[in-house]
Amino acid sequence: MSFDWKKEIKSWGIILAAFSFLYFTGLMTPIMGGVQSLLLATGIKKPKITLVDKENKDFDYKGRFVDMQGNMVDLKDFKGKTVFINLWATWCPPCRAEMPHISEMYKKVKDTENLEFLMIALDKDFEKSKKYIDGKGFTFPVVHATYGLNNSLQSQSIPTTLVVSPDGEIIFYQEGMSNFDTEEFRNFLTGQN
Repeated sequence: MSFDWKKEIKSWGIILAAFSFLYFTGLMTPIMGGVQSLLLATGIKKPKITLVDKENKDFDYKGRFVDMQGNMVDLKDFKGKTVFINLWATWCPPCRAEMPHISEMYKKVKDTENLEFLMIALDKDFEKSKKYIDGKGFTFPVVHATYGLNNSLQSQSIPTTLVVSPDGEIIFYQEGMSNFDTEEFRNFLTGQN
């Protein structure tokens, strides 16, 4: 039995062509995001409600953002409230994967007193972020990092999620995607008030 190099090269050529097509047509990100979202839906990847990196650090309330309607949003207005913050971008498949789960969680807890959501878009073009959010029908508050990020919001990767207590302390910090729509995490979030 001999190894057929021509057949092997042809097979790899087809795989490369398929990936190239998905990449250059812009379909790779939504497809990868969809696959990762299905993975999150299985419950395998849940948030660990323990801190590693930024444990018990004070949150820096310096900073401003622009919301979807063009209004200024000032971080200092969130003092005294529990704030769920998520850093994301449309070009990030894991960000897209966790968004439906964040959306479902938001629908369940949005009426909790003194609980705020801040989904911070990091795309250079905010119009792209708006189009994505509108297209998906997400209703959580979205702002754009037009003026940059303060030290508390600096991260090595996205998505990054943090929760700030009413006392101004970072009580949850995670880099990477999760399914936040779990009873445990909802109870953690709503129990901070």
